[in-house]
Amino acid sequence: MTTSSNTPSNVPSTIKVVPARYPLRTLGAFVALFVLAIVVQSVAFNPRWEWSVFARWFFDPVILEGLAQTLLLTLIGTVLSVIFGGLLALARLSSSWLLNSLAWGYIWLFRSLPLIVVLIILYNFSYLYDTLSVGIPFTQISWGSYQTINVLGQFSTAVVGLTLVQSAYTAEIIRGGFLGVDHGQYEAAAALGLPSWRRTVRIILPQALRTILPSGFNEIISLAKGTAMVYVLAMPELFYTIQMIYNRTQEVIPLLMVGAVWYLVITSVLSLIQHLVERWLARSERRSAINQQSPARHLSSRQPALQTQEAAHAPGP
Repeated sequence: MTTSSNTPSNVPSTIKVVPARYPLRTLGAFVALFVLAIVVQSVAFNPRWEWSVFARWFFDPVILEGLAQTLLLTLIGTVLSVIFGGLLALARLSSSWLLNSLAWGYIWLFRSLPLIVVLIILYNFSYLYDTLSVGIPFTQISWGSYQTINVLGQFSTAVVGLTLVQSAYTAEIIRGGFLGVDHGQYEAAAALGLPSWRRTVRIILPQALRTILPSGFNEIISLAKGTAMVYVLAMPELFYTIQMIYNRTQEVIPLLMVGAVWYLVITSVLSLIQHLVERWLARSERRSAINQQSPARHLSSRQPALQTQEAAHAPGP
């Protein structure tokens, strides 16, 4: 009896893999490159951009001093807004109706007011109040009195204004991060018997950071650009310095490009820091997950050996 093969003779022995083609995607890439080439040519070879003026002023000491003021405002405003915004977020999450209401009112007020309005009011604060006193309200008890004009200068006004406005946005970002953590994590943390502050710092906060970081860094970048608003205080930060120079030289476009490029550098560095922090957090989470799985694997590998030993030592019939 003869057996015949079930495979037809006309079927090839090897399968030819044909890559998928996306003609529209390729066409879109060519169009995008064509538009990019047009933009680069129009910017690089147009003499009215005055790139020689741009190169002369880019590393000028006056520009670098204004850049240092911008970076300092960004750093101090970020630190203070994170601290104050964190306290506001905890107040919003508090079970106390008084703390919750006060925090809500603060956030509502400073998210509603434009930054430039807050800065101008603070700069004219000495017109409203000659002195600032520290004491008990509605009494004559006072521990100190200071001239307002000596307390709120240009730099301090800029820091206070940026912090007041930015902390309102930061508080909502932090609150959203905490609300994004599963409620079961709060119950499990409470079951461990840890103090509330330790539960928040060690268990809840690391999980909330995954939600807080992207929006938080976005607000830091907005703060770095928002420092340009302090030009209304005649403070020599980057944008005000550039304004003073082009008002004197009438070289408006190249000097504005100097400021634009420096702001691009600042935001690019902040974006890089955000990427590195997110990678570090992801790596630490993977490491902790592996450490949690390894004891379980170790116990599961020991169970068959224990069962074998029990069987070996079991008494015979």
